[in-house]
Amino acid sequence: MVVFAALGISALHVGAKGSAALPLLVGPMPVQESQSNSDHSAAGVQRQSPLNYEEYRTLVEAVFLKKREGGVRCYDCHSTLTTRLRLQPFLPGDSSWTEEQSRQNFAFVSQLVTPNDPLSSPLLLHPLAQEAGGDPAHTGGKFWKSQADPEWEMLAAWVRRSSPGTPATQPPSPATNVLNFQIFESRIEPIFLKERPGHARCYGCHSEYNRSFHLEKLSPGAANWTKDQSQRNFQNILQHVVPGDPGSSRLLIHPLAPDAGGDPFHSGGHQFQSQNDPDWLAIAEWVRGARTESNPDSSSKSVALIYVTNSAGDTIDVIDPASNTVVQVIHGIELPHGITFSPDGARVYVSNESESVLDVVDRKTGEILRKVPLSGRPNNIAITKDGRQVLVGIRAPQGALDVIDTVSLVRVKSIQVDSVHNVYITPDSTYAVSGSLEGMSATVIDLQTDQIAWKVKFDHPVRPMAFEANSDGSTRRIFVQLSNFNGFAVVDFAKHSEVARITLPDEPGGFGIAEGRVNTPAHGIGVAPDGKSLWVNSTLANAVFEYSLPDLQLVGHTALPLVHPLGHAPTSSVPEWITFTPDSKHVYVSNSGDRSVSAIDMKTLKLVAVIPVGEVPKRVNTLVLRAP
Repeated sequence: MVVFAALGISALHVGAKGSAALPLLVGPMPVQESQSNSDHSAAGVQRQSPLNYEEYRTLVEAVFLKKREGGVRCYDCHSTLTTRLRLQPFLPGDSSWTEEQSRQNFAFVSQLVTPNDPLSSPLLLHPLAQEAGGDPAHTGGKFWKSQADPEWEMLAAWVRRSSPGTPATQPPSPATNVLNFQIFESRIEPIFLKERPGHARCYGCHSEYNRSFHLEKLSPGAANWTKDQSQRNFQNILQHVVPGDPGSSRLLIHPLAPDAGGDPFHSGGHQFQSQNDPDWLAIAEWVRGARTESNPDSSSKSVALIYVTNSAGDTIDVIDPASNTVVQVIHGIELPHGITFSPDGARVYVSNESESVLDVVDRKTGEILRKVPLSGRPNNIAITKDGRQVLVGIRAPQGALDVIDTVSLVRVKSIQVDSVHNVYITPDSTYAVSGSLEGMSATVIDLQTDQIAWKVKFDHPVRPMAFEANSDGSTRRIFVQLSNFNGFAVVDFAKHSEVARITLPDEPGGFGIAEGRVNTPAHGIGVAPDGKSLWVNSTLANAVFEYSLPDLQLVGHTALPLVHPLGHAPTSSVPEWITFTPDSKHVYVSNSGDRSVSAIDMKTLKLVAVIPVGEVPKRVNTLVLRAP
């Protein structure tokens, strides 16, 4: 099946063009980390690595940015390809690395160096000519013809100056602790032994000694590997996987048909004709679900978790903002829509479109505890401040808000309103506000009487909303996004009417048509927990804009990831929803077209991480965990 004989060959075949790419050895971490996590990681590197970081940054990093034959730099390949030498991609508008990124680069470079021994260090051997003592081949070309090359000598001197007495072993791959061995053994290994019509098994080729992706030889007469053999297979396969990111993992891309996004050539053939192949999906789920078996409580420093529902899948990803990694994946809810939490953080409530139920999930285990039947197909949900009621918007011609009692876990009533898309609870938990596409209205309901208090009509369908509070906690304004309008309306809560309409800047722009989102140009809006800023998504701009509060002055914007369709110009990632860390330091945006979530530093407006998640991520919400 998946014959990875050519795993050492770059998908871009850059070697034929004289590229200066450095060692093409598979490794993890294609995304940025948050500042706090990077500082922690960098500190760990400084304690453990015998190499001098300051010399690395002033001398070694310049090597990676040097243009060579054909004008290609190491950076051009090693910031995009799945390689063990993983150079961080520059942030938008930058032409070099930040201090944080340099420390992340240093961590990966350190794994390719044997302290005090240049001739045992892949960093120096892989691009060195074979006749000068280098490796037999390097896809990026041999740009050091001899060990007398000044650049090679500089790197060798840096390696020799490493601290004495340090073991000459490389640290384990970061993938070791994030991918689940039990899932690999039970679900992934059988794929390598599977007989597929017209194809040899993966095992047939990859059990040979000279394969980069190597599978252990089965014992005579054995149908499966022993536990020890499986462990060795697991350790080998980690070198071909980017945890959390199937699209950057050679294990998935190399045997995938080129017209489905795979590499141009695989000597084992096109084992997966599409990304819908069940085996491809099984491996992708394992890779994407890095740390899925870990407990989200395992990070003692975490004070919050970011939840994202994958609206075209059956999973919910849980992101730890301290590390900007997925630490849990909740399975088994097809077409998950809205998500909210009990005040104590013990339960997760999810509206399930496929079954028209409200799923009640145990947060720690991810197990579904109860399915509460609803009066119709649900959209978004909200919970009262005391946690006693969950309100579920029912999207039907005669819409309703289903009220679920969280003690009995039954639907106790339905409040008739216009067809509901989104529902919210005001900051003081006094009112519920539902928005309607068909009704082009926002309906305010008094939660003491369950009666409609007032309604405001618009000239376009109502999309997401956000709420600004007064100093006493009551609601001051509602910010309402509308179909066919690249901006938002401002509703004065006391006046019960729209008082202003803010149009987003024309620049950046140029998106929306190819994505089919011209009628939904702006989707996703939120007020920061400290009440000082309003954040607004725009598909037309492929960006999120910040406005100051209460004056609604434009502060700036952050560009979001681009999607690169095969044979087409880059398109918008189609941002959908917004949530925040409780300290108002980071904002998270779901990118439905990119299968990712962006983490943004709210002070600097810098994109600090792009976190791979599931299919068409949309609603995001923050669970604040109480300190023990």
